[in-house]
Amino acid sequence: SDPQLKGIVTRLYCRQGYYLQMHPDGALDGTKDDSTNSTLFNLIPVGLRVVAIQGVKTGLYIAMNGEGYLYPSELFTPECKFKESVFENYYVIYSSMLYRQQESGRAWFLGLNKEGQAMKGNRVKKTKPAAHFLPKPLEVAMYREPSLHDVGETVPKAGVTPSKSTSVSAIMNGGKPVNKSKTT
Repeated sequence: SDPQLKGIVTRLYCRQGYYLQMHPDGALDGTKDDSTNSTLFNLIPVGLRVVAIQGVKTGLYIAMNGEGYLYPSELFTPECKFKESVFENYYVIYSSMLYRQQESGRAWFLGLNKEGQAMKGNRVKKTKPAAHFLPKPLEVAMYREPSLHDVGETVPKAGVTPSKSTSVSAIMNGGKPVNKSKTT
């Protein structure tokens, strides 16, 4: 049960001019203030270019439901997996691994509007500033791999293979900072 995943503690700066923040109740929005702890997130690798985004202060994961709404999740579920893609200008876009447009197959993205409010994933286009984030890493940390939990009817069963449940704790509550050597 030793931490084996290398992730980062970061702030996510949206091209709209806001830092993504998670309030104590799990509500998401943007703030111009980059000094608050509510803007700190753990980016935890859970697959190839796939991350879980966890609020450092709350321990809650960002998840997207089948209607495109973002919500906080205490447990790591398939709805908490976001594909991380580097877009032009080094901005990063985060798309739901589970949900996309029915007809076009267009991905649903994490995004903030001009007022700093979280947008529905199916309303965010990858070419627009709302979806563009600049991760501002603060430290590298080691994490235990989050275990997937069965979430019943909310997850589409087609094409989703159930994972074997592990004895690893579901809530990671941050990670252990990696020792940085002073010799350069």
